[in-house]
Amino acid sequence: MAELHITDIESAINWWRRRSPSHDGITACAEVRALAEVYALMVYDRRSTCAETGMSVAAHEAWMAWYASTPDSPCIAICSTSQGDAVCKGCGRSFEEVQHWTAYSPGEKRAVWRRISLEGKAWRFNRYAERALEDPDPKASAGDTDVPNAWSRR
Repeated sequence: MAELHITDIESAINWWRRRSPSHDGITACAEVRALAEVYALMVYDRRSTCAETGMSVAAHEAWMAWYASTPDSPCIAICSTSQGDAVCKGCGRSFEEVQHWTAYSPGEKRAVWRRISLEGKAWRFNRYAERALEDPDPKASAGDTDVPNAWSRR
């Protein structure tokens, strides 16, 4: 089973805090309390990960509810692994990760999401606006036309 990173526990806590804010400014909802216990033990033990199956039922259910609110797949429908690349240029997953994605547990998927987010090399993490402003063919944008060319705007 995969390990859940502390940043995912933090994200789940914050999601629950927004979803079910404290009625008195002091008392947290049951889901936040369950996840906070996991978080506190991780901090106390100086661990950045915890076993996906190692938390209480309440904490796991709260984490799974947060997980269900996140995108399942990093795919952006530009899969270069289908063209022979070992790592997809679109999403950053390896061929094996793309191939076995549906069989992965939520924790395994989050581990892949964390890795590709930290790497930030995949097109999914590029700023598309900046790429759209790049002029792929300077000669084509220099033509006499009344149609605005998105590639020539700077």
